[in-house]
Amino acid sequence: MILILLGAPGAGKGTQAQRLQDKHGLIQLSTGDMLRSAVSEGTEIGLKAKAVMERGDLVSDDIMTGIISDRLDQPDCTNGVILDGFPRTEAQAEALDSMLADKKMSLNAVIEMKTDDTVLVERVTGRYTCANCGAGYHDKFLKPAEEGVCDKCGGNEFSRRSDDTAETVTTRLQSYHNQTAPLLPYYKGKGILKQVDGMAEIEEVTLQIEALLKNI
Repeated sequence: MILILLGAPGAGKGTQAQRLQDKHGLIQLSTGDMLRSAVSEGTEIGLKAKAVMERGDLVSDDIMTGIISDRLDQPDCTNGVILDGFPRTEAQAEALDSMLADKKMSLNAVIEMKTDDTVLVERVTGRYTCANCGAGYHDKFLKPAEEGVCDKCGGNEFSRRSDDTAETVTTRLQSYHNQTAPLLPYYKGKGILKQVDGMAEIEEVTLQIEALLKNI
């Protein structure tokens, strides 16, 4: 199974991807993590990416598609994957489709988490993570069971992203609407776009996604 979760920054994609990973054995493929891994491992495509980055240029769609292609060939992706951070544009979506077709694979579903921008600013500016295991929390919506103690690992040190400010989040939301939102009609035209209410409680969003997956 190959899924894409689409949604604005703060929509809860990371939380839902982790739940899908835990329940179904899907692997969340973050383009940032894959890029860093390919560069550090010195793979052929990783060396190309390293040369581009050292010049200060943006990594091309072809290189990113190649990195994803290599990652899909690894054994831990057998049960399926969730693509995180790619595609972001229609050109990238077309490149992804072509690469998957070459592998005789295809996307099973693109799930849009529909949200409200005003609420998202509050969501993002209040989130923080355990510095030890990376578990995510929120000042209002998802607090640890015991204040100051991580539910998963018992750690008591937490961190916040420096770019999780109202101004930065607003800019990121504008970028999402301008660049990534056009993917919605692209995938709707292919008949694989599904939607869930990203403003619902976390458990409810999970149930909505699970209901969609039963029909795939």
